[in-house]
Amino acid sequence: MQTQQHPGVFITCAVTGGGDTVGKSDKVPVTPEQIADACIEAAQAGAAITHIHVRDDDGSASRDVGKYAEVVERVRASDTDVVINLTAGMGGDIVLGSAEAPFPVSADGTDMVGATERVAHVTELRPEICTLDCGTMNFGAGDYIMTNTPSQLEAMAELMNAAGTRIEIEAFDTGHLAHAKDLAKRGVIPDPVMVQLCMGIPWGAPDDLNTFMAMRNNIPDDWTFSAFSIGRNQLKYVSLAAMAGGNVRVGLEDNLYLDRGVLASNGDLVARAKTILEAQNYTVLTPAQVRDNLQLTKHA
Repeated sequence: MQTQQHPGVFITCAVTGGGDTVGKSDKVPVTPEQIADACIEAAQAGAAITHIHVRDDDGSASRDVGKYAEVVERVRASDTDVVINLTAGMGGDIVLGSAEAPFPVSADGTDMVGATERVAHVTELRPEICTLDCGTMNFGAGDYIMTNTPSQLEAMAELMNAAGTRIEIEAFDTGHLAHAKDLAKRGVIPDPVMVQLCMGIPWGAPDDLNTFMAMRNNIPDDWTFSAFSIGRNQLKYVSLAAMAGGNVRVGLEDNLYLDRGVLASNGDLVARAKTILEAQNYTVLTPAQVRDNLQLTKHA
């Protein structure tokens, strides 16, 4: 396990996600204004990057370009600097009809569209970073499948590159990381390559130490990586990811609690992550430093 000191660690805050969390915590932002305010709060607490989903008024997941535009415009117009990272994970959802009758698929939860529509918000808003989920997987219980075929991934990556946006690979399992390495080798994902190890999500890679290190040890030496786990292990992964030579992600997309029974805000989680890192003598990187290290382009 790599334990050497590295130049610095950046914090990403995933401020809302698209999961069924709004009813579990009143601190999860829903409206574009609330999501933008959460991004600014996280940046003021020490996050260099904010990872953004948007939601409909009822709290359900959305890929409405107008909502993304409002969030991005509010963040860019603020006096607080932060790197904008938009999800491109929406639009690849399939919910089969049932175990015995998978087709036709269920209209409740299925949202499957083409590559161009999946990244319409990226091509219009040109964030500094956007995510590319490098694989298809069973995602939790029931009949839901997160779908990202090889042809879809390549088409989406081409559009992201054309927008001048850095791709952040999201790897939920070992095969996703292998696919990402192939895409990078063929130039579909350009240098410098960054990857997020997404641990503990059923039924992807579990967040035990052996699985994490198997993932970490298969990352090429010249890639930049971050890692997180969901739920109770989120803050433990702050130390683990940094000790392994990587960067960290926290936020209400992945975990709702600061301590047992204590609901967190995004700012709370970032501040706790910063405290953990600085207590171990890591330098927490600023947005400007991250832009320089990852060769990011800040678009107007």
